Amino acid sequence: MKNLGLILYCSSCSTWNIIVFICSFMLMHSNVVVHAESFEFDSLLQLPKSGSSARIRPRAKQVLSVSDFGAKGDGYHNDTRAFENAWNVACSSPGRIRIVIPAGYTYLVHPVELGGHCKSKITLMISGTIVAPKNPNVWDGLNPCKWLYFHEVKHLHVVGGGTINGMGQQWWARSCKRKKTNPCRHAPTALTFHKCKDLKVHDLMLVNSQQMHIAFTSCLRVMVSNLKVIAPSTSPNTDGIHISSSHGVEVKNSVVRTGDDCVSIVGNTSRVQIRNFVCGPGHGISIGSLGKSNSWAQVRNVLVDGAFISNTENGVRIKTWQGGSGYASDMKFMNILMENVAYPIIIDQYYCDSDLPCANQTLAVKVDNISYVHIKGTSAVEEAIRFACSDSLTCEGLYLEDIQLVSKTRGITKSFCWEAYGSSSGLVQPAPCLTCSDGFIKQKVPYGLPIGSF
Repeated sequence: MKNLGLILYCSSCSTWNIIVFICSFMLMHSNVVVHAESFEFDSLLQLPKSGSSARIRPRAKQVLSVSDFGAKGDGYHNDTRAFENAWNVACSSPGRIRIVIPAGYTYLVHPVELGGHCKSKITLMISGTIVAPKNPNVWDGLNPCKWLYFHEVKHLHVVGGGTINGMGQQWWARSCKRKKTNPCRHAPTALTFHKCKDLKVHDLMLVNSQQMHIAFTSCLRVMVSNLKVIAPSTSPNTDGIHISSSHGVEVKNSVVRTGDDCVSIVGNTSRVQIRNFVCGPGHGISIGSLGKSNSWAQVRNVLVDGAFISNTENGVRIKTWQGGSGYASDMKFMNILMENVAYPIIIDQYYCDSDLPCANQTLAVKVDNISYVHIKGTSAVEEAIRFACSDSLTCEGLYLEDIQLVSKTRGITKSFCWEAYGSSSGLVQPAPCLTCSDGFIKQKVPYGLPIGSF
């Protein structure tokens, strides 16, 4: 077995190749029968320390079930305390901890905050269903914007194939967007991550949130994949994925069908990638709104690559308020298929979400270096491309390439431009109306960088 020892210390061999070689060697040169269920691969990967025969094994991952902390899982009893206790034990324990919400059960959870500064790296495995209280009065005296709220957690991994149900029907019924005589009040975001770092969220379903479904605020390095977010098209303010003041966020392989923006990106946010994404119904993929109430905002380095957007009120949209300040810059929207979408490509620097007309103001959020490449499909309105830019701070560096947006009703589609400067290349339908600007440089920043390089 001398040669086997040499192979184990071969620095250029991959772990898997070493394992395959050893298994083959043993089968060819020994009468030993190797059973897959009993063969200890870990023993091959844990090499002894120099001068010692001691074997080092990784610390076993601890598993905590909310059932062990008294959770009933019948959808009737309040299981909030069991969730809090399980989290507190996991957070205070060193190593890697898994909290399990078992499949086949429904857990009623009231508004809860689960804080960080944990000693452990926690995996929250949601395999069952978590439901919110139906009655909005449960939030009396509490923060009306929060339901499941995680803050200041590092290396959190949320997964499991389960469902989070916001039970938002009563919240929607009393919304001022449903009935104008209702007072305009806040409603909870179903799942919020605030000041979290190195976060992974995947393989979950979120349905019928009270307001926004999932929000990332002031987060760093976030990976989101295989989410399904569902609410009726008539549900008010039920954004699917909301990203605010966060950096290094990747969303991929997900479906959002709600009553508001599929994705909304606001605040001081940068380095966002959205890939292989399905959106609709809803309001499309939105940058903004930015600059409300004369505020400052900056969103930059955004890539949307690979999306199917259908039956939405907008396609890919940048929306800013008059009087705001800051930047919306260095963005690329590419490889997108539209189906029956109103305003498939739109920049609206006169956004006004009010029953009363908004006052004209000279200050504006600067919009520049925005590219639209390989976007095709059908428009539900005549203006398939609309660039309504500020009089005082014009849109610059807009770029169109390989655009084919035809009418859903077989009519004619048009472009609308106001103070919009840039260029186009190749076939663009409807015909572009951009004003050429001197010194325009196509794609000032590189796109498609891996999320870890941001």
